[in-house]
Amino acid sequence: MALVLQTIDFRDIDAGYRALMPRGELDVEEAVQLVRPLAAGIRERGVAALAEYSKRFDGVVPSNFRVAAADLQRSLDQLDPQLKQAFEVAIGRRRQVALAEGWAPEQHVAPDAGARVSVRTVPVRRVGLYAPGGLAPLASSVLMNVIPAQVARVSSIAVASPPQKEFGGLPHPTVLAMCALLGVDEVYAVGGAQAIAMFAYGVPGLCEAVDLVTGPGNIFVVAAKRLLRGVVGIDSEAGPTEIAILADADANPAYVAADLISQAEHDPMAASVLVTDSSELITAVNAQIGQQVAATKHIERVTTALTGPQSAAILVRDLEQGLQVVDAYAAEHLEIQTANAAQIAASVQNAGAIFVGPYSPVPLGDYTAGSTHVLPTSGTAAFASGLTVRSFMRTIHVVDYSKEALLRVADVVERFGVAEDLPAHAFAATVRRGE
Repeated sequence: MALVLQTIDFRDIDAGYRALMPRGELDVEEAVQLVRPLAAGIRERGVAALAEYSKRFDGVVPSNFRVAAADLQRSLDQLDPQLKQAFEVAIGRRRQVALAEGWAPEQHVAPDAGARVSVRTVPVRRVGLYAPGGLAPLASSVLMNVIPAQVARVSSIAVASPPQKEFGGLPHPTVLAMCALLGVDEVYAVGGAQAIAMFAYGVPGLCEAVDLVTGPGNIFVVAAKRLLRGVVGIDSEAGPTEIAILADADANPAYVAADLISQAEHDPMAASVLVTDSSELITAVNAQIGQQVAATKHIERVTTALTGPQSAAILVRDLEQGLQVVDAYAAEHLEIQTANAAQIAASVQNAGAIFVGPYSPVPLGDYTAGSTHVLPTSGTAAFASGLTVRSFMRTIHVVDYSKEALLRVADVVERFGVAEDLPAHAFAATVRRGE
């Protein structure tokens, strides 16, 4: 049986696209119940619990959960020179873009004489960054998390990645080499939900608790973030990766197929969605998928993702409707492979990142474009943004009024207080009238 994307016909539909879009089912709440005792174990038993969970889930217990400086340096020294050069290019481009995201100077507003409100931007003090190591060791996720934190001037940065049995309980060497290249020396061989719990609660004698946890992961990482949100700040509850491609009849079917497959390679639950006004393109893309999947390494994983309920080719009347459909889907990654691609991309409202034209494939953004690849999934791009320098910053309002400035608006404070049945609020202004 030929491998083809399911086709969904939207040509006679005019509204309600969001509810009709193909989506996978991700039962995070069920995973939360599994994660809850693990998080409690980390909080109550510290290193002993980490050892128990590491043996159970990773099949190895590191000799030390914190990676030694010598192991970081050895991984860098043994890194293939061409791969090192690729890392350095990616680091340079991501840092260049991060600097453009950077610090806003302190802003001051003076609503009246003697009245001043300042907006002060300050970095989060300490962050814990998670780098997956399950189906793929994502050294790229290290740079995507570390660089914006560094540009934001976070003073304390820790990285966790799962221990690997084949590397003696250390995280994957490429992950360690990337940490070394970036100057991060606090690295832990801890994976999954237990890493998030370690960062949230801290482990005496091993790891200080952090203020913010960022980075992608599997459903148990997502569940741990949901469970521990409030104990610690989180960036997002990232689900499986997804790509949507808005394409017209002139799109190159080999390019479209390759890009759909590239995201399906991540995870059996990854979503690959083609939106087009050309039934001929769907046929041609499906033919290319059959050829390209047969030659790819992770055939089973890719096949499961492309034939799952989360992946489809959606047929629309025209590109105007297609634009409405991709906005309703709010993809993590959105490619525009159409005539006038830049013009259409400028009209997109909801996407984590937009890739314009036939020569801007998503893997470019995964590694080398300079953009972030830690992006909102599952439709959350309609209200959320990817991980940037601003993700590691907070704003503080500083209010500085003179007596005269307060008295000029004291009646406003008093009226609000009385109207909201909070008379003590009103009195806090009234008491200052008689000084």
